[in-house]
Amino acid sequence: MEPYLAHSEWIDWQHPAVLTKARELTDGASDAQQAAQRCFEFVRDRIRHSWDYRDDPFNPVTCRASDVLLHATGYCYAKSHLLAALLRANGIPAGLCYQYLSLEGGGFPYTLHGLNTVHLESVGWYRIDPRGNKPGVDAQFCPPLERLAFPVDDRVGERDYATNLPEPLPEVVGLLTRNATVQEVYADLPILAEAVDGPAR
Repeated sequence: MEPYLAHSEWIDWQHPAVLTKARELTDGASDAQQAAQRCFEFVRDRIRHSWDYRDDPFNPVTCRASDVLLHATGYCYAKSHLLAALLRANGIPAGLCYQYLSLEGGGFPYTLHGLNTVHLESVGWYRIDPRGNKPGVDAQFCPPLERLAFPVDDRVGERDYATNLPEPLPEVVGLLTRNATVQEVYADLPILAEAVDGPAR
């Protein structure tokens, strides 16, 4: 489990602000599962998804977990970095995984969607999606059942990747660090879909 508890450049859970928030969120939690749920719901509900708030001029592109927390905003990938950091700060193993989704819902173009894995004693590895709810999107924490933001529709070529990564894909980091605006990131998303060609679920 060591790689899924590690501090790194992008999942910088040892940053003082991340540590403080992680302890604040889990104060009084009855067990690791309740602690994980609190961290998940904080990132889902309190960290704004960049595209949902794309018209806000004070909406920077974030990647590093501590920056996502500082600015309270991020694309799905960045939000998953923060959630992994908060979980790891509480000693809960956490990873990153991806889905291959239709960007507009009907086929081409496609993009990668980032979400998390968390290791719970009662169920093992469990996927959770902190993207942020809105009409038509209702991700929840209800193990052992998965309730993700976007059910995969294989009829239009969507799929789940079975990989459980301890660190973000280099292509994801590149996407979030080379683009200066939320709109520029969105324009790069179809290209990003070519980055992963691992086994599908």
